[in-house]
Amino acid sequence: MKTKNILTILIAFAGIGFLLSCNSSGTNQNVASQSDHEASIEDVELPDSVYLNMGKKIAVGSQTVLGKNLVEAINKGGAEYAVTFCNVEAIPLTDSMAHILKASIKRVTDKPRNSDNQANESQLALIRKMKEEMKAGNTPKPKVVEMNGKMVGYYAIVTNQLCLQCHGDKNTTIEPKTYKKIKALYPSDKATGYAANELRGMWVVQMDKEYR
Repeated sequence: MKTKNILTILIAFAGIGFLLSCNSSGTNQNVASQSDHEASIEDVELPDSVYLNMGKKIAVGSQTVLGKNLVEAINKGGAEYAVTFCNVEAIPLTDSMAHILKASIKRVTDKPRNSDNQANESQLALIRKMKEEMKAGNTPKPKVVEMNGKMVGYYAIVTNQLCLQCHGDKNTTIEPKTYKKIKALYPSDKATGYAANELRGMWVVQMDKEYR
């Protein structure tokens, strides 16, 4: 649902509340209340749940685009070629999606392949919490917070079998030629040793704080 549609619903509910309150008031008071209500519409603030859903759609959309391109790269030249593709195209693709979706989008992790994806201290704390949730058998919960006048959403990235061709065990799921390419492009790589259904990191989606 688009933001404007969500806000239309929110304002409609606000209007219903106003009408109900008017039923027990005099005519003059009704006019004054209506005037106050109309003046306050511009200041209706989106609830956190709206930003949480907006950020989720952005994260899923970005993941879908990256995944589609990654599969095409694997089909074209195997996992070894996909490593080269990610080295050159992953961040530009994410930046392009950020521009299209009008948000700041980044992947962060505690075990980066590219040092640009290293999580900061607050993000590391949230990654640890998500890992604890998964260890307990639960789905890691997304989170949204207000930070420096922006709304920032955090969404888990969980490994699957496709991921393991480049992020799994170097002795089993990663082919020797693929591992050689990884070490050539990323000498300080930390992003191997994963199994399926493990937390790889998070999407961090920064959105403008909107009203109306």
